[in-house]
Amino acid sequence: MNSPGDPAATRIDLLRHGEPAGGERYRGSLDDPLSETGWQQMRQAIIGHPPWTRIVTSPLRRCREFAYEIALDLGIDVQVEERFREMSFGLWEGRTSAQIMATEAEHLANFWRDPLNYPPPEGEHLSQFRFRVEDAWNDLVGVTGHRHVLVVAHGGVIRVILGVVLVMPMEHVSRLVVPYACITRIVADRVAGQPLPRLVSHSATF
Repeated sequence: MNSPGDPAATRIDLLRHGEPAGGERYRGSLDDPLSETGWQQMRQAIIGHPPWTRIVTSPLRRCREFAYEIALDLGIDVQVEERFREMSFGLWEGRTSAQIMATEAEHLANFWRDPLNYPPPEGEHLSQFRFRVEDAWNDLVGVTGHRHVLVVAHGGVIRVILGVVLVMPMEHVSRLVVPYACITRIVADRVAGQPLPRLVSHSATF
């Protein structure tokens, strides 16, 4: 196995977006921008980082706009990856947990307990969400030639990637905590020419 310093290894930083405008709610595919606090959280999170050579982002504003700010500073392009969109929460989008609990308590409790079998009403099924995120992730780690990659994405997307890397049952990934502006580092070694990703760190800062 290659070491992290080996030229064949790729270091991938997963950065969750900061706090969005609109407060705490099921947001999913809603395209809210970052709040001012969210911008501050993300700028603080990347202080002292080594320069990235590739940036990939969700198309949603709370990720994309910050990715373009970093890319401008580094003088590199941004790849917008549609498959890294957040999971769609269907009819729950724009509502808080308390609002949903007031009218659909049993459904919400079942979703929290067993998201694989109780998707949000008219929302994206967890298995479909995993498929598209894992597909994008496999494409990402399969690309060579970049030593240090930044992915700006969502809590749900990062949980799915961690579930894939750690070989977790998908119904358990919701137990992973991914706060705003959290940075997760994964190193993808090359073994017999194939990528072998492993988790290096998972924290709010470098």
